[in-house]
Amino acid sequence: MILSGLKIQENLGKNIIIEPYDEKFLNPNSYNLRLFDELLCYDEEILDMKKNHKTKVVKIPPEGLLLEPSRLYLGRTLEYTETLNYVPMLEGRSSVGRLGLFIHVTAGFGDVGFKGFWTLEIHCIQPIKIYAGVSLCQIYYHTLDGDFLPYSQSGKYQNNSEIQASRLYMDFAE
Repeated sequence: MILSGLKIQENLGKNIIIEPYDEKFLNPNSYNLRLFDELLCYDEEILDMKKNHKTKVVKIPPEGLLLEPSRLYLGRTLEYTETLNYVPMLEGRSSVGRLGLFIHVTAGFGDVGFKGFWTLEIHCIQPIKIYAGVSLCQIYYHTLDGDFLPYSQSGKYQNNSEIQASRLYMDFAE
């Protein structure tokens, strides 16, 4: 079952942490998350799953940044979240999707126990200008049935503060 907006609000500070939190971003069954003012782009055109790739930071200026189609931009949410006892999920807002902007390729599914900022896998259908601070996506929460192993405190993406490029290469070292 998906938590209602009121249930999300009821769990703030207990099983759900959203910082900063503003009630105006609360929806009937989700909470809007905003875009931080930086993006990360890969420097290489060909990406190898077994390698750690060089990236560059792109600052989003106050007048906005024009995104190009067929390019992957990694962003992050302005909000820090923690989730205990619920499964956090991330989706783009319909108003954003109707402009042909996608906020995740495959990583909309979160893990119980995740603590950090959400990395967004941003790409667009046609050129689009984006702005820092825009409500780009929404987080919602599923209940969980049964005992679970929480997301590892030493997980590859746990307790992040920066935009995180893929760390899949670490799986090959095991």
